[in-house]
Formats: sequence, structure tokens, C-alpha cells
Amino acid sequence: MDIVAILQSKPVLIGLHLGFGIIGIDAFLWLLGKLKGDGGSRKSLVITAAIGVAAFVASWLAGGYYYVAYYGTLVKSIIKSGVAPWVHNIIMETKEHIFLFIIPIAMTVLFITLLEKEDMDKLKLRRIALWLAGTVAVLGLFIGAMGFIISATVRWGTIN
Repeated sequence: MDIVAILQSKPVLIGLHLGFGIIGIDAFLWLLGKLKGDGGSRKSLVITAAIGVAAFVASWLAGGYYYVAYYGTLVKSIIKSGVAPWVHNIIMETKEHIFLFIIPIAMTVLFITLLEKEDMDKLKLRRIALWLAGTVAVLGLFIGAMGFIISATVRWGTIN
């Protein structure tokens, strides 16, 4: 089995999706602390925000590939015929749409960190960056909880 086949396997894709999501959440929590404490150089703020954005993009790519390759053909039918068919219609659809907001919000925070501290303060963007970084982290955690519910529903749906 070559590396491409391994990376395209269901458990690896789910692991990459989750792992990169956790890195993105952690980066934005770290950034939140840096912004709150007015600590770190501009370079460290930019690097932290860039890591968060890159991690969320990587999570989106891994999750998107999994969704296209496996979810629609294998997983969705198990959920729809299982003990909680509403999980796809409510939880999965919500997860898909909320995730669309994370990357643009995260990129907005990244763009704010590109400003000099004086400009950020003069434009009163520090507080907005704090709120947005916190929002990204909370949305990431919320999406993670929804992913857990979806995975649990698949397991419940296969129990007889």
C-alpha cells in the first residue's frame, strides 16, 4: 500500500480532519491569550494566526475529501436508517455550514495581526481580533462536538 492510498483511507482522513481541527483551535486559543495579554511580537501573532488558518484549511481539505469519497455513499445511509436519522439533517448540515465561517473569520484575524500594534490600537481592532479569535476557537470546539455526535450516531446505527 502506497502513501497516497494510506492518506485516502477512511480512518486516516478522519484522523487528519480531527487533528488539524484541534491544531487550529489550539492556535486560536493561543492567539487569544497573546492578544489578551498584549504579548508577543507582531511576527509571533502572525505566525500563530497563520498556523491556525493553515490547520483549518488542512482540516477542511481532509474532511471534504472524506465527505465526497465516503460520507455520502457509506456513512449517510447508516445515519439515515439508524436510531437518529435527524442527525444528518440537523447536525451534519449545521456542521457543514458553520465550518464555512471559520476560515474567513480566521483569515480576518490573520489580516488584523499583520498590522503594526500601533495601527491595531489606533483602529481599535485589538478587541475585535480578541472576539474573532475566541469565536473561531468556540466554533471549532462546537464543530468538534458535532463531529462526535455524528460518529456516535454511525456507531449506534450499526448496533443490532
